Amino acid sequence: MTPLFLRRFIIVGVLLSLATFVGALGIQYLSPPPGDYETRQGDIHLSVQEYDPALEAFDRALVKQPDHRGALMGRAIVFMQSGRWKDAEAAFEYLIDYLDRTLQPDDATGKGALAAAHANLGILYDRQGRYQQAFDQYVASLRTDDETVAGPGLVEKILHNPRPSTVRDRARYLWQQLQLPPEQRVMTNPTVDAEQRMYKP
Repeated sequence: MTPLFLRRFIIVGVLLSLATFVGALGIQYLSPPPGDYETRQGDIHLSVQEYDPALEAFDRALVKQPDHRGALMGRAIVFMQSGRWKDAEAAFEYLIDYLDRTLQPDDATGKGALAAAHANLGILYDRQGRYQQAFDQYVASLRTDDETVAGPGLVEKILHNPRPSTVRDRARYLWQQLQLPPEQRVMTNPTVDAEQRMYKP
């Protein structure tokens, strides 16, 4: 084998590997898993508070892929944000149950979704004045995956709020207030509570 032949063989091998890699990425991008496209559309509608179109998109995703995690989470958030609290509670409980039953130990994305579902259910309970249940959900969220619900990243902090409230902050606050006699508790702060954000991994 001559050095020139070996060099050409290596170049051809590298080019073929690169072409295979780019092709695989292209196929994955052009044909995402069932329900992903519709879920992204739902997320876009949700981000601008267009709840009906968001719900329609999430429902279309669930037709294509029953139990699509993102679509289930999106539906639950739509229900909560639009004041359909019973529907939201049922949707979050279903998602939590589904993830508890199907989550594999090495599934980091599923673990993050489960933590987010617990956090969002905690927010729902918080908004309803069910503070002990909210606290329990926040603790479950932190035990599941505290990184997912740690709060926004550095860029979001710089652009929006340098000290946003986190699940850990709210859980700590609720714990402190729940230790006080009922007449001394201050469970809400409308200014801070209005900045409470949903979690969608």
